[in-house]
Amino acid sequence: MRAWQWAAVIVTVGLNALDGFDVLSISFAAPGIAKDWGVDKATLGWVLSTELLGMAFGSMMLGGAADRLGRRPTILGCLVAMTIGMFGAAHADAVPTLLVFRLLTGFGIGGMLASINAAAAEISNNRWRNLAMALMVIGYPLGGVLGGTVVQKMLTSGSWRDVFAFGAYATAAFVPIVWFLVPESVAFLDRARLPGALEKINRILQRFGHAPLPSLSRPKAEVRRSLADIFKPGLVATTILITCAYFAHATNFYYILKWVPKIVVDLGFTPKAAAGVLTWANVGGATGGAIFGLIATRVDLKWLTIFTLLLAAIMTTWFGHGAVDLTSLSLRVGAACFFGNAAFVGFYSLFAKVFPTHVRATGTGFAIGVGRGGAALAPVCAGYLFQSGLGLQTVSICMASGSLIGLLALAALTARRAD
Repeated sequence: MRAWQWAAVIVTVGLNALDGFDVLSISFAAPGIAKDWGVDKATLGWVLSTELLGMAFGSMMLGGAADRLGRRPTILGCLVAMTIGMFGAAHADAVPTLLVFRLLTGFGIGGMLASINAAAAEISNNRWRNLAMALMVIGYPLGGVLGGTVVQKMLTSGSWRDVFAFGAYATAAFVPIVWFLVPESVAFLDRARLPGALEKINRILQRFGHAPLPSLSRPKAEVRRSLADIFKPGLVATTILITCAYFAHATNFYYILKWVPKIVVDLGFTPKAAAGVLTWANVGGATGGAIFGLIATRVDLKWLTIFTLLLAAIMTTWFGHGAVDLTSLSLRVGAACFFGNAAFVGFYSLFAKVFPTHVRATGTGFAIGVGRGGAALAPVCAGYLFQSGLGLQTVSICMASGSLIGLLALAALTARRAD
């Protein structure tokens, strides 16, 4: 791994941080939206879920685009979509308009996740791939931490619209960064065999400080890029199990991320305090992801992820007990996100491990896309559960069961080393 390779990996960390802030922006803004527009909890659940639905569509549709067109152009296109969506949300005047722009933002985020997961894996070498993937994944909570710090100041004197505007400017700033620092994946170019592929590969290898290739590795006839590939006998069981596991765990994790600010406000604290608690949630997530990545270099990835899923369920149940002060509440939320995000590091590393290169973005996109259906259901289900009169403890136990279901699905998975 040379300096320019690490630089490209660090950019994917920043891109995932954008995803983290853009997704959480609606959580930061939710108390203000509910107050300004008089939105009830059931409707607010849909507001919180809309960009997650967009992410599901974006991951499934644009993951395939990343395998056909390339990682780099897909990332750039997703940045444009996210920027437009965030600017639009900042100027929305009613719930329907807000939902449209949040859907567009989520669409871009979904494609981004599939693309940067493949890009980070393929830019890295085998020795450092797990660490690179862990760094990429913890960008998500880091975006929440940095964004939460900024949002707390914004909410002191500004409004919830400023949250979306800030996200739009930050997203737009990454377009030139990606353009100059993230080249196309060598693995993609080798298999896609577009005109001038060998010349492009050797320019990238030279930039990275590696020897040039004398020729491409495989004949074009062997290259396949189809969604059907992940459902063929060699991959169908892997695709179904890892997608179900991701889906189930997402219902737990996104329940915490999406509802924490509203829960904190309902407990009698200010919106600024709620943003602070969510910031600590992301501190826990970033720390858990980093520690998981280091441990994963020495421990079996699959079983480490399974153990982490168990602890995530336990911590969410503990969060459901509630707390009388912000310190205790922040500790419980941080612990839940510590293990919740650590499990996601395991999933993203497993995606890169079990899907072959020619369908890596497609398989990752499909798993994330369907899995984000669980993320989208989480706020809606929790909203209806709260609306029906159930308390915080009961709702938290129901949502925590998602990680246990994910644990069982992952236990049945046979992890293998993809090319």
